[in-house]
Amino acid sequence: MSFRQPAPGTQPPYDAPEYGSTHRRHPKQPLIRIPQTLTETSAPRMRPSLYETTHNLAKGPGWEAQGERITVAGRVLDEDGRPVPGAMVEVWQANAAGRYNHERDQHDAPLDPNFKGEGRIFTDAEGWYRYTTIRPGAYPWRNHHNAWRPVHIHYSLFGAGFAQRLITQMYFPGDPLLPLDPIFNCVPDPAARERLVARFDLEVTEPDHALGYRFDIVLRGRDATPMENTA
Repeated sequence: MSFRQPAPGTQPPYDAPEYGSTHRRHPKQPLIRIPQTLTETSAPRMRPSLYETTHNLAKGPGWEAQGERITVAGRVLDEDGRPVPGAMVEVWQANAAGRYNHERDQHDAPLDPNFKGEGRIFTDAEGWYRYTTIRPGAYPWRNHHNAWRPVHIHYSLFGAGFAQRLITQMYFPGDPLLPLDPIFNCVPDPAARERLVARFDLEVTEPDHALGYRFDIVLRGRDATPMENTA
């Protein structure tokens, strides 16, 4: 089965000069297309009954994370705007101080013992997903002098099989670091970059609890959400 390809300039290149680590990681030889068999396209099956789901990253039994609560919701769609049901959506992020709960993150910022910074949700029959979390903080990285990553949440999307995986990032509107970020700006097309930015949504906002953001993900076609070729 063939799919409409993304428009030129709407996806990041494998080697982006301003994003230093891509030069070390990108393929040095032409890619080889390998036909997918039934195993790659249908196994293992991703079902809620087989995986633990986490709709609230900010609070659990006997604990609550520190920071600004937010709720994020959106739809996963194909190139024709049709919903993609049953997609497994995994998210991971830094805490409110801009630090990941990972041993390799040595940023001089406090860890929150009540915040793991990861979750898993499945889309419903209409392609909707929804979760509550803590707004992450910006953090420094060593790509260039005085480099800081904008506030963002990482996304991993699985389809029917393990080989059907796409990775992207969600950014927040009005972030002054976006024009300075090599990862965000390695997508050449400005309109495509904007598809990585969530929008504030009062309908998603939970009264007296959490501000809401809408982030839809289009998997293919001319309006596809930019995905990480270098992941």
